[in-house]
Amino acid sequence: MSSSRYVVVPERLIRQEILALNAYHVPPASDMIKLDAMENPYSLPQEIRDEIAQLVADAAINRYPDAGASQLKASIAKVTNLPPGMDILLGNGSDEIIQLLALAVAKPGAVLLSIEPSFVMYKMIAAFVGMKYVGVPLAQDFSLDLTATLEAIEREQPALVFLAYPNNPTGNSFYAAAIKQIIEAAPGLVVVDEAYYAFARDSFIPHLAHYDNLLVMRTFSKLGMAGLRLGFLAGATAWLGQLEKLRLPYNVGVLPQLVAAKLLAHHDVLLAQAESIKQLRSKLLAALSAINGVYAYPSDANFILFRVAHATQVFEGLQQRGVLIKNLNGGHPALLDCLRVTVGTADENQKFIAALQDTIRGLL
Repeated sequence: MSSSRYVVVPERLIRQEILALNAYHVPPASDMIKLDAMENPYSLPQEIRDEIAQLVADAAINRYPDAGASQLKASIAKVTNLPPGMDILLGNGSDEIIQLLALAVAKPGAVLLSIEPSFVMYKMIAAFVGMKYVGVPLAQDFSLDLTATLEAIEREQPALVFLAYPNNPTGNSFYAAAIKQIIEAAPGLVVVDEAYYAFARDSFIPHLAHYDNLLVMRTFSKLGMAGLRLGFLAGATAWLGQLEKLRLPYNVGVLPQLVAAKLLAHHDVLLAQAESIKQLRSKLLAALSAINGVYAYPSDANFILFRVAHATQVFEGLQQRGVLIKNLNGGHPALLDCLRVTVGTADENQKFIAALQDTIRGLL
C-alpha cells in the first residue's frame, strides 16, 4: 500500500471551526423510559398501522421517489391552511432545511442571528457553512429581549434570522407582536421555526403573505413522525424556487412520502394525541413544581425545562433509575443546573416524578 508524500491528517485539511465543534450527541436509550428527545409517546391506532402496512407492502421501493413530492405537499398545504400563492419545500427533518437556508445566503461576511439559549443547530450549521453567528441573550426569565435583538439586527445586518416559536429548550412562546417587529426590522430573511406548533397557541403561517422576508419552518417529528425525518419550509415561491436549487435530489424517500401523506389524512388523530400531551404537560408541571428544590418553567411545547441543584448528579441518578431526560447543565451559561424532560404518557410521567424525588432525596 503506497502513501502520499504529504502528511494527510484531518487537522491539516478540515477547517478550524469544524475541528472545534463537538458532534451532536444522542445517548443510548435501550431499556429506559425515554424522555429526552421531544417525541410523541403514543403509538398509532391499530387501524392506521394496518393502512400503513399495506402502503409499505405495495410501495415501489425499487424506484426513486416522486422528486417533487406533489401528493405530500398537497396534504401539507391542506392541513396547514397554507395561504394562496405560498409554496412548500421539503427536507429530511428541519435540520436539512436550516442547512439549505444557510448555504443559500452564506456570502462572505454574512451573519446568521438567533437568540440564546435556543436550538443548537442554528449555531452549528452557521459554523458548517462558514457564516458568522450572533446569538442575542434572552432575558433572565427566558423572555425575548426585544431591545437587544433589534439593536443586534441594526448592528449586524444579518442575512438570516432564526426564531424558535415556541423556543427550545426553554419551552416558552415569545409575543407575536415582538416577532413582527423583528421581521419588519430585519434586512434579510426571518425564519420562524414552529417545530412545536401542535402544542402552541398560534402560528405565523397566516402572516406569510404579509411579509416578503418571512418563512415558516416546521417538522412533523414532534407530532408523531420522528422516525420519518420530515420537515418543511413554507413561503413565497420566489424564495423557495432558489432554495430548491440546493436541495439534494430525492431527499425525501418513497416510504416517508407515502406514510406521512397517510398520517396527514388522519391529522385529527395526531392532533388529539397532541391535546392529550398538553393536558399531561399541565399535570407534569404541577408535579414538578410541588417538589422542594425544583423550579419548573411554563411551557408551550411538549417538554418542560426545570432547574434543580446538582443537575448533572440528578441527571445521572435518573439514568441509574431507568429514566433518560436531557442534561442542559453546562451547555449555555443561562442553563446552569437546568434539565429538560419530554412529556410522556401518564405512566411514564409518574415514574419520572418518583425517580426524580428518589434521586433528590439520595443527594440530600
